[in-house]
Amino acid sequence: MTIFPQPSGGRIAGTRHFFAVRAYYEDTDLSGVVYHANYLRWFERARSDLLRLLGIDQRAAVEAGEGAYAVADLAIRYLRPARLDDDVLIVTECTRMRAASCRMHQRALRLTRAGAEGEVLSEASLRIGFVAPGGQPRRQPSGWRAAFQTFLDPEPSVTASPESSA
Repeated sequence: MTIFPQPSGGRIAGTRHFFAVRAYYEDTDLSGVVYHANYLRWFERARSDLLRLLGIDQRAAVEAGEGAYAVADLAIRYLRPARLDDDVLIVTECTRMRAASCRMHQRALRLTRAGAEGEVLSEASLRIGFVAPGGQPRRQPSGWRAAFQTFLDPEPSVTASPESSA
């Protein structure tokens, strides 16, 4: 048993993945407000750890020349600012699965002092595609699709926009 702490990968509860982050000084601008690009970083970290929890080894797939996931479409809304020292919860849901891609919805929520979900700070809808090493779309490995099926919400709470039909 090691005495050193391990990074948190968050946790999966039903069809949602929860990943906690904290707004550090490096995440903020001069006024103490989190810089807009950092939400994208937080969302990416949450998705990466979700894949790890689902048993999907992205690094092994890249090293074997199978391919990797890439963000194909992304729409993000900023609703309220996160500020220095805020505890933020990233909630990820998979809303649709296709042979070579999946649609996901992510929200950044400020946690209350009691640790409960608070107000929505930002939300993103995105399509993640699986691509071959040369960049062309490729079917996701069957084991990966099966792992996602365990996480896929059969009745997502997110309403699909016209752009999300692809």
